[in-house]
Amino acid sequence: MAALFLGGSPALVATAAFAAVIGAALMISFGAESSQFFVSQGFAVAVIALLQISPEFVVEATIAYEGDVDLMLANFTGSNRLLMGVGWPLIYGVAALFHRRKYGKPLAEIRLRGEAVIEILALFAPSLYFLIIVEKGTFTVADAIVLATMFVVYMVLLSKLPAEGESSKETLVAPSRRIVEMPRWRAKAFIFLLLAIGGAVIMLVAKQFVNSLKITALSLGISTFFFVQWVAPFLSEFPEKVSAFYWAKRGLAPMALLNMISSKVNQWTLLVLFIPTFYSFGLGTIASVPLSEFHKRELLLSIAMTVYGATTLLKRRLTALNASILFGLWLLQFLFPETLPGTSLDTRFLTALAFVGLAGVEVLWHRREIHVLRDLRDSLSLMVAKREATASAATQSAARDPR
Repeated sequence: MAALFLGGSPALVATAAFAAVIGAALMISFGAESSQFFVSQGFAVAVIALLQISPEFVVEATIAYEGDVDLMLANFTGSNRLLMGVGWPLIYGVAALFHRRKYGKPLAEIRLRGEAVIEILALFAPSLYFLIIVEKGTFTVADAIVLATMFVVYMVLLSKLPAEGESSKETLVAPSRRIVEMPRWRAKAFIFLLLAIGGAVIMLVAKQFVNSLKITALSLGISTFFFVQWVAPFLSEFPEKVSAFYWAKRGLAPMALLNMISSKVNQWTLLVLFIPTFYSFGLGTIASVPLSEFHKRELLLSIAMTVYGATTLLKRRLTALNASILFGLWLLQFLFPETLPGTSLDTRFLTALAFVGLAGVEVLWHRREIHVLRDLRDSLSLMVAKREATASAATQSAARDPR
């Protein structure tokens, strides 16, 4: 912390912040594992994702306030594509590696529960809404309100799902198990403390961390746009990647994937909310963010990638092929951001087209495995069961203590 706030060199600040972020991410991971026994796993992971994505909020708000439209869209689109193009394959790769070490055979897939349909649909809704924003060519505060409403609905639905059962405690590491076995009030207080400290550390170091690395990157001749689109998002998303690696190697790949999905939902709702809001603050009046043709192509590629990723999960499992496609197409547009080598073909357009086409193939090929309405109905049944159990517990408590 001394290096961060007493004016150390950029390299020293970056190193100190790197260590602080790793420690904070692990604290948040322990808190997340424990909290799923008091609230639903989806809600716990969504709250954790909010804490982990806070460095991106800081970066986006700062750029938007300064009014640099190119850089604010670069940060959003870069972080959005990194999280799915690198984050999801990372989870599968780590889980597959440790699965083979443990069982001596390859990992076929990462399977999600039926209630994950809420997170999956929460990915579709805001990303598809962005098609309206792209079509009209402006991003307004009214759009931000619509996206914020989607986020609130998403969080409310997750909060109504039941917590994990007793049998799931066997998957916990010793520190998390000790927390869960504490008296209920003490466990909740300890979890809150872990999350508060971890979140505070990440938020405190975020701006200094990114700024110090920006200075270092620029001194090495890396352009500001490239830094903001790829380097800064990679660093600001580091907490999610630490948690994902930690959970995936312990056989909790579904929880790691849910963490990344929640971060994506946050990006499409809360993160982008910062763009027109802080852009307006910087100008001193309510203003619309203008979108050029370049911005539209960047957004369309991010939308197409999200649609493909969400479509692969409609069957409630992520396969090696899905992970490979995500990483391969991400790598293609990263290495050749403008045109394919030796051609005049627009890489963004072709990659977006490939994602959309593959999403259609995914639906047709796995149509017998896709049961969105059934999964929604089952999730609703879980919510009703939780409400009835809570009401029954309250009635029994009142009967024992008539006062």
